[in-house]
Amino acid sequence: MAKEIERKFLVTSEEWRESATAVQVMRQGYLSYESERTVRIRATDVTGFLTIKGITKGITRDEFEYEIPLTDAHALLELSKHPAIEKKRFFIPHGAHIWEVDVFEGVNKGLVVAEIELKQEEEAFEKPHWIGSEVSGERKYSNSALSLLPYKQWI
Repeated sequence: MAKEIERKFLVTSEEWRESATAVQVMRQGYLSYESERTVRIRATDVTGFLTIKGITKGITRDEFEYEIPLTDAHALLELSKHPAIEKKRFFIPHGAHIWEVDVFEGVNKGLVVAEIELKQEEEAFEKPHWIGSEVSGERKYSNSALSLLPYKQWI
């Protein structure tokens, strides 16, 4: 069983763009929002993913992710009760980690967050200077919450 250990931060400037090595366009929707689990569908330009995530304890949760055909991902996104999240994910190497910066579009336009995946909750990591406040424990910044209450509605 895979574990996701992730910390999330607000981004304070555009300086990260200078170091981005790749970008991926994503649409993602949710088939389940239950507190015990979320079921996410993600479509990129080339493939789809089905992801089931368990309850978050600290910054860790169970995560099961499977690649699915892109046509299936698009069909499953149509089953989502709420509009899909639209974002561009940029990959930025820094220190021993790869930071992922999500630039949201559509109804979440204006929100930019950075995530780092760790091997252990207490793992040390180097913060880039463009990293701001940590929002790991704040539910409203989760993608599933943003699909229910978009950023433009709470600013």
